[in-house]
Amino acid sequence: MTPILLAATSAFLFGAMTVFVRIALRTRAQPAAGTLFTILPALLLTAVAAGVRGESDLTAAWPFLLAGILAPGISQILFTFAVRDAGASRASVTVGTAPLFAVAIALVFLDEPLVAGLVLGAGLIVVGGILLASDRARPEHFRRIGLVYALCATLAFATRDSLIRWLGTEATDVDPGVAAFATMLTGTVVTAAFVLWTRPRLTKRALVAFAPAGMCYGLSYVLLFEAFFLGRVSVVSPIVATESLWGVVLSWLVLRKSENVDVRLGAGTALVVAGGVLIGVFR
Repeated sequence: MTPILLAATSAFLFGAMTVFVRIALRTRAQPAAGTLFTILPALLLTAVAAGVRGESDLTAAWPFLLAGILAPGISQILFTFAVRDAGASRASVTVGTAPLFAVAIALVFLDEPLVAGLVLGAGLIVVGGILLASDRARPEHFRRIGLVYALCATLAFATRDSLIRWLGTEATDVDPGVAAFATMLTGTVVTAAFVLWTRPRLTKRALVAFAPAGMCYGLSYVLLFEAFFLGRVSVVSPIVATESLWGVVLSWLVLRKSENVDVRLGAGTALVVAGGVLIGVFR
């Protein structure tokens, strides 16, 4: 598979994961349990991917082990709460603003140059965020705290990406399967610790309900790392930015009225995705 196809499939699967999480939460499973049952199948898939490639040495992948604490560790917990309270489509759009946070962190802490394309991309994301914040066609289950969870998850995503750039892993020869497994491994440890602390009910019904989300999540991660390994960041990153668009489109197709996807939300999504694409191109 080419890097473009890998990145596009990864973005689609992440959007599908969001919708599957929302569907699974209808079983009244607690978000902490749902996060654990999402990340466990993902961990298994990334382990299989690393094993198939014949790679098992985690020594060189230590930066990814650290990064995994933030994402998928903390971020996935927050994201599941966000999907519960804000809905799949609105959580997806909010997470789509991650490039804006990543650029801000890079400008302040990594001394990356500020170019016109980044400014334009940031502006589009901000306008899209304003449209999302002013959205009035919210579903019945919507709670504003869900957007707060989504923003915190977004900050964790962006910080993870900046941490990896700072540690210089772009220049290493870490196998993509091992890198994906490393982040998922520490993410699982963080999630397990959260489950032990909150003690949610862990039921077989919840395990089955969240399994599709976990499968999509794991495959998305494997394909994402493979895409970045084979292709240039300037090519892969803009395509990955479409994951928010897929989240909204799939929410509209599958969840329909329960998500209340209207023109304003669609326009906000388009602006956020366009901004993310521009940032991916010009970084």
